Amino acid sequence: MILERSMHPEWLSNAYLVADGPGGQGVLIDSGAPPDPLLDAIEANELTVDHLLLTHHHHDHVAENHVFQERLGVRILAHPLEAEHLVDVDRAIEPGEILEVGDLRIDGLHTPGHTAGMLSYRVNDGELFTGDTLFKGSVGGVKAPGSTTFEDLRASIMDVLMKLPHDTVVRPGHTDPSTIGDEWQSNAFIRVWRGLDRESDERCRVGDEEAALVLWAPDYDGGHKAWIRWTDSGRDDIVPGSAVQRGD
Repeated sequence: MILERSMHPEWLSNAYLVADGPGGQGVLIDSGAPPDPLLDAIEANELTVDHLLLTHHHHDHVAENHVFQERLGVRILAHPLEAEHLVDVDRAIEPGEILEVGDLRIDGLHTPGHTAGMLSYRVNDGELFTGDTLFKGSVGGVKAPGSTTFEDLRASIMDVLMKLPHDTVVRPGHTDPSTIGDEWQSNAFIRVWRGLDRESDERCRVGDEEAALVLWAPDYDGGHKAWIRWTDSGRDDIVPGSAVQRGD
């Protein structure tokens, strides 16, 4: 298998090329990174690439769609709920639909939370492209445009992704790869959800509202991600650490 990644220097968003071998067939997954490294790999390996699969509709994952359309004539596929936000999707791909490309077998797992139609793409059962649902050491937020709920994100991770074999390689939408097993053992959010570590009740403010800071954890960009519980409603959210005011 050929696997190439390009990462945007500011957004830290990944775009991927996956192919079955030199001279074979492949797909692109997301496009929010410089396209040239992937286009160069396609040319060097004499690959046929007809599809661009989108995990979700946010700009940092779709910014270069037009380049791959113009250069390769790819068909762009996304979950129906994500396609509603985009003008260049050629057709919807439903969760569980199997896409066979050469020797690649690809299926999309519906993992809502960060967005309603987020798809995590599983390739040949060993590689998992998680978009903004699961990162190395962190998880996606649920306050971005098109997000659903904390409960959706937790269920997507614990009831879908964490049920996969622990040697499955996680290829997230931002920064570095991991494995399901590594995240099961060391991801701070998953450890609390498993009951291994305790929730915090530290008080904080997010904007003008009071909340409990249930978890303060590292994020993929060197900052922090916060799991909060709103004082007035008791509802949980995951927000950027930069939005949280701690202490007096």
